[in-house]
Amino acid sequence: MIGKHDRKYWLQTMLKIADPVLDTLAIEQLKQSMPVESAASGREKYTNLEAFGRLICGMAPWIESGPRHGEEGELRDKYAALIRRGIEVATNPNSPDFMNFTDGPQPIVDAAFLAHAIVRAPNELYAKLSSHVKKNLAKAFKQTRTRKPHFNNWLLFSAMLETALFLCAEDWDPMRVDYALKQHEQWYLGDGVYGDGPEFHADYYNSYVIQPMIVDIINHISEQADDWRVLKKRINERARRFATIQERIISPEGTFPVVGRSIAYRFGAFQHLAQMALHHNLDNSLHPAQVRCALTAVIKRMIEVEGTFDENGWLTIGFCGHQPDIGEGYISTGSLYLCATIFLPLGLPANDPFWQGEKEWTAKKAWSGKAFSIDQAY
Repeated sequence: MIGKHDRKYWLQTMLKIADPVLDTLAIEQLKQSMPVESAASGREKYTNLEAFGRLICGMAPWIESGPRHGEEGELRDKYAALIRRGIEVATNPNSPDFMNFTDGPQPIVDAAFLAHAIVRAPNELYAKLSSHVKKNLAKAFKQTRTRKPHFNNWLLFSAMLETALFLCAEDWDPMRVDYALKQHEQWYLGDGVYGDGPEFHADYYNSYVIQPMIVDIINHISEQADDWRVLKKRINERARRFATIQERIISPEGTFPVVGRSIAYRFGAFQHLAQMALHHNLDNSLHPAQVRCALTAVIKRMIEVEGTFDENGWLTIGFCGHQPDIGEGYISTGSLYLCATIFLPLGLPANDPFWQGEKEWTAKKAWSGKAFSIDQAY
């Protein structure tokens, strides 16, 4: 019953986060309704696509593989339709909520999260679109090719956009994918960790962006080239190791170190661990249920703090509650919806081991004097 209760809690929390974005976008009032909290000016032109792309990037596995029957099945149908409507509006040049795919450097980032949602849910979020919406979406993705990515994790944004175009049977550029993958091979530092560019950064970008995008890109395009096929095994082994590290940093109380930039993404810091649970690619030392219990503790610790949402249900800038001073200049209200990526395991069926029983996670066992598995570098 614990796992069933947790799944219900996860779902309710995800939908609470999603509702203001999807409901207002469906009636073409997102830009009119959504607040833009930011330490810097000018984020208005980016924040809407940020919110939509990052939100559905996390919801996509549930939309694609969630139940088709019962109460949860009805909810899944409802939100799948809402998201498809959102894609229609966001890519329609004649809509007041048409989103920015061309102005400034940021659109390559935001469009990549939207593309990642398509990669994670191609049947529900692409195949079921009308032909004119598919055309608008492909055009929007291709327009970002005029954006020059920074020499860091941004290379993966270009690669993710091309991967989505490949899956949509559109013209795609293998070189943009190959460059991102080969450059990250050069930036691999060891023990499952990549540098964010030529240098190591002590932050959560291996989980916010790098590992989840590399894994999904290689798993979808590896058969297109012999060297990619070889790379796939290495990438997934590293990903498994990094997930093990992530599980071990969750304290017995459901907290984790406040380190690095972009900590206003809250529990989006565990997108990678969530994705490895979704893919059944956890190390043998980790029971799926202990990962669920650890992530549930983190979600509760953060989402239930007063000030996390404003009076209209929009996320506010903060790590634990409303802490506007921790928002870097590139952070705005839309950025915060990266937190939704922790909900990826909702794409697993309710009878999956992830949702069964209750298990203590590594730090909880270790700090209570119980036996726990010894750690070993990859």
